[in-house]
Amino acid sequence: MRILIADDHALFRDGLRSLLMAEGHEIAGEAKNGREAVTLARELKPDLVLMDLQMPELNGIEATKLLTTELPDIKVVILTASEEDSKLFDAIKSGAQGYLLKNLEAEAFFEMLDRAQRGEPALTPALARKLLQEFAKPVETAAAAPSDDETLTAREREVLELMVEGVTSNRKLAKRLGLSENTVKFHVRNILDKLRLHNRAEVVGYALRHGIVESK
Repeated sequence: MRILIADDHALFRDGLRSLLMAEGHEIAGEAKNGREAVTLARELKPDLVLMDLQMPELNGIEATKLLTTELPDIKVVILTASEEDSKLFDAIKSGAQGYLLKNLEAEAFFEMLDRAQRGEPALTPALARKLLQEFAKPVETAAAAPSDDETLTAREREVLELMVEGVTSNRKLAKRLGLSENTVKFHVRNILDKLRLHNRAEVVGYALRHGIVESK
């Protein structure tokens, strides 16, 4: 897997690079801040970005939002020392494929990377429970933004169902549905517009909370 490391601590990048290369991964590049991470991801098209949260110029959350919106086929996994629940929720809402803590054992870390590569959420059981509890909270009607989920076409619902199953890249969606990637992009954009949401992670969470489709 080609991986881009984004972290403002040079010693941590050095250690992580050595660890990843020892496991056979290719380091596509390294960034010392969020803005550089976005620029390098555009140029190098890595398979995955390991993104720190606290970085100068552009933090990890904002960089992830930009990447997942512009380059949805690139998976972003947050790798951070922050155990704050709010950071976890913000990261997943921004489109991150996973959220890993820097104190993970190497074996668990590589297991999570394998899951991310397969398009599955890269979350430890403890963080997954926190996330599910947050998504399961009832939505306050007064605060909920109006949406037009009843106007989703049959094809858009098919796309949404696959996204809930974890199929989020345009290429994989196109393959499963027998469509072109441009047609898939069109459907995804319509779903975002109709539900008044900003990214695919928000769409999945919204669909589960509101029962638009059921998780399988």
